[in-house]
Amino acid sequence: MVCLEWWSFELLVLLSGLLPNPQLETSVLSITLNTANCLFMIPYGLGAAISTRVSNELGAGRPWVARLAVRVVMFLAVSEGLVMGLVLVCVRYVWGHAYSDEEEVVSYVARMMLLIAVSNFFDGIQCPLAGVARGCGWQKIGAWVNLGAFYAVGVPAAYLIAFVLRVGGMGLWTGIICGVVVQVVLLVIITVCTDWQKEATKAQNRVFNSSLPTDLAT
Repeated sequence: MVCLEWWSFELLVLLSGLLPNPQLETSVLSITLNTANCLFMIPYGLGAAISTRVSNELGAGRPWVARLAVRVVMFLAVSEGLVMGLVLVCVRYVWGHAYSDEEEVVSYVARMMLLIAVSNFFDGIQCPLAGVARGCGWQKIGAWVNLGAFYAVGVPAAYLIAFVLRVGGMGLWTGIICGVVVQVVLLVIITVCTDWQKEATKAQNRVFNSSLPTDLAT
């Protein structure tokens, strides 16, 4: 699940080399990706935590606690996205100086920071939702969601906006944001429609079967 998303962001850097002024575009996209990766660690931690909590609660037969944990982590995710977005907007004119002294790069990074704030907000939502999917054992569903969101929507949209509409590197990042939005919408629908009692029963059955000898479990 995570690799499919990660590779799509890496693909942006490769595509930036095909844009006019590839030195500038590649430099700024690399800085943008590095910044996004640092920010990604916070929601990724929330996703790991909710994955463990949901799986434990479902296995223990407490679906209402698992549902409450999902609500709490989503509140934390939205709060983190808003706070970090505000921080990014405030430091956008100085952040580029941490990587380059060229004014062209610094000003370009400042514009990209606004897009990073948006992508980080949606990433902050999808990470806990992806963690919920892993905790419920929906790895295959999550993989298909990521495959469709990023490679059927995100990457084609990035190419269209950057090369056809000639928006450049900002178009690449805008396109991948479209993929993240689709990913969030799909995961929200799946999570909202979840029958937690049914998932708890499935989890308990898996625990029971795994504790049986192989010949009895089959």
